[in-house]
Amino acid sequence: MTKQISSRRFILTAIIGCVLIMTLVTANTFWASRQTISATDEAVSAVSTFYLEAMADRRARTITNLINNNFDQMEKAVAFFREEGIETQEDLRRVIGRVKNLLALSRFALVDEDNIVYTQYTTYTGGSRHEFLSEEVLPGRIISTVYLYGSSKQMCLAIPTGDLTMMGKRFKACFVQIDIRDIVDLLAFDDEGRTYFALYSKNGGNLSDTELGPVVSGNNLFEVIREALPEETVEEIRRDFEEEWGGNLNFTANGIDETLSYVPIEGTGWEMVVLIRESVIHDQIRGISEKNLAFSRYQIAFAVVLLLLFATLLLLQLRRISSKQLEAEKENSRTFLSMANTDSLTGVRNKHAYIQTEHMINRRIRDGEQGALEVIVCDINGLKYVNDTQGHAAGDQLIRDASALICESFSHGSVFRTGGDEFAVLLQDKGYETKDADIEAFNRQVEENLQKGAVVVSIGSSTYTPEDKELREVYERADQKMYERKKELKGMGAKTRES
Repeated sequence: MTKQISSRRFILTAIIGCVLIMTLVTANTFWASRQTISATDEAVSAVSTFYLEAMADRRARTITNLINNNFDQMEKAVAFFREEGIETQEDLRRVIGRVKNLLALSRFALVDEDNIVYTQYTTYTGGSRHEFLSEEVLPGRIISTVYLYGSSKQMCLAIPTGDLTMMGKRFKACFVQIDIRDIVDLLAFDDEGRTYFALYSKNGGNLSDTELGPVVSGNNLFEVIREALPEETVEEIRRDFEEEWGGNLNFTANGIDETLSYVPIEGTGWEMVVLIRESVIHDQIRGISEKNLAFSRYQIAFAVVLLLLFATLLLLQLRRISSKQLEAEKENSRTFLSMANTDSLTGVRNKHAYIQTEHMINRRIRDGEQGALEVIVCDINGLKYVNDTQGHAAGDQLIRDASALICESFSHGSVFRTGGDEFAVLLQDKGYETKDADIEAFNRQVEENLQKGAVVVSIGSSTYTPEDKELREVYERADQKMYERKKELKGMGAKTRES
């Protein structure tokens, strides 16, 4: 009897224990599932914020690098003008054209002490257009925003020119202007309409003329977000813009969850603002959570396993989404870089690629790592004559023929089209070893072409020496020899730009 009671008590205790365990497991499963949904919401918000911060910061740094590169090129341009001995406006315009081609400064201008602006093609009074010209002496580098013709917006970068004197006048500044639409094209990305960006001024004005998604659109950011946010939040963002601070914001507008991140662009007074729609990712992840909760009501015994599988699935899905977006951005970057570095007419590398290569070689020179190097400067004879007499289609064909001749003759070198009728070749390693024979064969072929009426190209070459501090010094020696060769070919009957 006692054993029976003990057995019943043991069974009853086991049943009660099992019920308690099942109750605890069930309650814990529901609690854990609900916690998972809450954590999912927080994770989506955190991932969105992190993604946007990286996007905004990367694009802000791209603009900063563009600004610094232009300032560095303008410093080189000022040094170039000091060495030229310019006496007339015609000389000045010619040299401005050379500087624009050599340094890739597309909208370059100089300003004299009377606030007269000199460009490659014209002069004008710039005091009313550029505020920085009101200063008699510029304090240093200046970044400003210029509004042209009502809607066109430009970034203006200016530097003082010191004691630069030409044509009997003192020049106080030089500047370049960059169309903000070109900057927008440089920064654009496509992720199926989930991410948007725009550039804003301190007062919330839209500089890039791009909409910040279907909810936040319009010209002034503060006026638009006031409809979706409390006034104190709007004022906080306004203060951040005024003080050139960055920040993040999560809000809901028209039932759509949005995450917004803004980063200041140093020295410009601009803010890079990026916005992502969370709804697509959020709905996908929430759907998985709700299915997991419904399933847990019937499969309590496997609740822990299912939660682990869900966590794994969540991580894998987030990694897959991030991986696809990262790969898409890398592919866009590779495509853009290839397009940016290739000359569309000839297929060889362009001026932009040459400047990048020049920077790389200059670093090697400074570090004492640059090996043997030969620079060849090439100029097509008679391109203007062909354009004037036969049309630009014939001129384009002449450029392609000249490019083919240069590439074939210096097959082991790097060929760049640096101007309309100008090419440069860099010979290293095997190309350097055969340079003398290749140059001699090229000149012999050109002289034969001259007799046959085929393409004629003047070249000059120079060898890098340990005394050279920059690649530009080697290039200039080769350029001078090219002009000597052009005179020699002219004496043989070759066409020039003038004839």
